[in-house]
Amino acid sequence: MIDVTVENFEQEVIEASMHTPVLVDFWAPWCGPCRTLGPILEKLEVAYGGRFKLAKIDSDQEQQLAGMFGVRSIPTCVLMVQGQPVDGFMGALPEGQIKAFLDKHLPEGELQDVQEDEQQPMPGMEDDIQTRLDKLRQASEAQPDDEKARFAYLRQLLEMGLEDDARAAFAPVAVQAETSVRYGAIKTWLDALEAARSAGDPNARLAALDAAIAANKRDFEARHQRAQLLLAHNQWTAAMDELLEILMRDRNWRDGLARKTYIAILEIIDPPKPPVAEGQIPPEDPTVASYRRRLSSVVLS
Repeated sequence: MIDVTVENFEQEVIEASMHTPVLVDFWAPWCGPCRTLGPILEKLEVAYGGRFKLAKIDSDQEQQLAGMFGVRSIPTCVLMVQGQPVDGFMGALPEGQIKAFLDKHLPEGELQDVQEDEQQPMPGMEDDIQTRLDKLRQASEAQPDDEKARFAYLRQLLEMGLEDDARAAFAPVAVQAETSVRYGAIKTWLDALEAARSAGDPNARLAALDAAIAANKRDFEARHQRAQLLLAHNQWTAAMDELLEILMRDRNWRDGLARKTYIAILEIIDPPKPPVAEGQIPPEDPTVASYRRRLSSVVLS
């Protein structure tokens, strides 16, 4: 596995794919599905014994590369062969589906056994997505009044694209969305998914919204719709950037809708805090911290 930037893209992706297929993983540190998918891809790179090479691109840091591939949501994986993209997938797929994807394109060979300690999973992440989901569901069912447990379960469902299941699990607490930051964030996410579905083709809709904003930078409705579309496709930071454009011009637009949506996204992307000793403050994700500061600077200015 190698981290790819604009500077080494030609060598590590284009030239490398002339000899060995390269699976390019577009991710971001704040992206929950990315943190789930990453360890699986790293494990499979070892298991496939050199039949493909894994290249990771931080879509926040390397926006030029993400734009070049037309990445609209993350995680997005693109398989490069002979310098050209031949296939890809979006979302944190289960290991079995990723194997099926790879087996369509890679030369045949035996899978190697990978020991648990060789996988080096990211802290706090489960190797198996379904196992993690089952644990979160069990915790939510065992403590139906535990907002934190239900929120974690709902967020995992939505990260996996299980929108119908998420709506069913959210229904019993939907009335609390007005008073709970966590449940309000889930409602915002579900509303964005519904809006994106109604909008049709995302690329065409984004182009139309971009044109509307170019014609009138104070078209806040178009900006909010654009932020919703980006949110629905896991482009969290891009969505917050768009909402900041509204807030810098009108902090109170539609009774503070832009601010409420921004705060909802922060709640969604803020990763679970690792345990710390009593009296210590858990470290904050740098992306979340940065966007909290940006919101404060706009709202308090």
